[in-house]
Amino acid sequence: MANNNYFIHNAKIVNEGRIFKGDIVVQDGFIKLVINNKHSIEDILLDESTEYIDANGLFLFPGVIDDQVHFREPGLTHKADIGTESKAAVAGGVTSYMDMPNTNPPAITQEQLEEKFQLAAKKSMANYSFYMGTTNDNVEEVIKTDPKTVCGIKVFMGSSTGNMLVDRLATLEHLFACAPLLIAVHCEDEETIKGNLYNYIQKFGEDIPIDRHAVIRSEEACYKSTEFAVNLAKKYNTRLHVLHLSTARELELFDHKIPFEGKKITAEVCAHHLWFNFLDYEKYGAQIKCNPSIKSQDDQNSLLIGLHANKIDVIGSDHAPHTMDEKQQKYLKSASGVPLVQHSLQMMLEMYHQGKLTLEVIAEKMCHSPAKCFQVDRRGFIRQGFYADFVLVDLNRPYEVTKENILYKCAWSPFENHTFNSTIVSTFINGQRVFHEGEFDEDFRGERLMFYR
Repeated sequence: MANNNYFIHNAKIVNEGRIFKGDIVVQDGFIKLVINNKHSIEDILLDESTEYIDANGLFLFPGVIDDQVHFREPGLTHKADIGTESKAAVAGGVTSYMDMPNTNPPAITQEQLEEKFQLAAKKSMANYSFYMGTTNDNVEEVIKTDPKTVCGIKVFMGSSTGNMLVDRLATLEHLFACAPLLIAVHCEDEETIKGNLYNYIQKFGEDIPIDRHAVIRSEEACYKSTEFAVNLAKKYNTRLHVLHLSTARELELFDHKIPFEGKKITAEVCAHHLWFNFLDYEKYGAQIKCNPSIKSQDDQNSLLIGLHANKIDVIGSDHAPHTMDEKQQKYLKSASGVPLVQHSLQMMLEMYHQGKLTLEVIAEKMCHSPAKCFQVDRRGFIRQGFYADFVLVDLNRPYEVTKENILYKCAWSPFENHTFNSTIVSTFINGQRVFHEGEFDEDFRGERLMFYR
């Protein structure tokens, strides 16, 4: 499949609030031309090496930029690694990802962070960046992070997988005052969670029902921590990005009246918080145990409304694989996280079929807004001169998720045996068709993302 010159003909292009039938000329890794159908093929001069692709009936989206994944490398590669999970991402139309620092060892020094970039250069099929991690004791190291070559700084203001909780006020004040780039936060109040957990241990011992996760990691825990982070950001004029909102109440903290370009505080919702609600614990159990927790139907519906109202700017996956053995423990030992990066775009396209999202909003929240939010260099849009990262989708071809086509190293998905109404046909990265009809260019490697800051 190795080729860098393509003529994509007759696609329905979803880009910047419009859907139009058109053509794309790709040369040397970039989009050379975006053409509407006023032109015929004969009008366009193409290099003899250009491959013609008839995209009639297909929709062309910019490549998805996933701002939150956990690919588990280094140190946790029994459940996932950069190679396996980036391949799964590409199959799902994700062309770029931003990976979290809670690995083993965690990425909390500049040297450890750079080691992850070196691993990705050898193994990643998609474009990549990695967050710099924070602890109570490494602020001076964090401040050295280069804004042009690193996506952001990650702060766990609530413990999750890994031991990276930052809970000292002096540390947080210093960090928010001095951060040289975007701070992305996981917001859950630790003391609230501990108090809730204590009460349920008193009631159930080790046999806490899995659906109690929704009230142990509660609305109050999320709101209290998110409010604290937003107030800190306002105090220090910090560029803040709040990850995985999960409650209706948190939406009160975000202003939809400010144009995106003027926002200093942005928010993300994850695909699973839009898709699942409290009632789904009965069917899926620990498979959908995640932090922050999946909560009520009202929360689920309010998040969708907040997305349309532009209180929420980005849709991510928070792809967080664990082995099934790690998931199928009693509540206190069951790992939190859901593997989703291969299916997050299909989930949102399914919500389009259900009338809950438009294709234009999907492109905005999964492609355009992540690029703008993180100031990614020349990605996230179908524009002349931008990197040729895009995905071709057949909205009318059903796709059944089976054990055989799940590409995660953990080898399971909550969507196994589920049939989506849409199929990811092809994924192009840096001008090359890396995935097509289930086949991969196994030798292809993505590039390190750069940022115009």
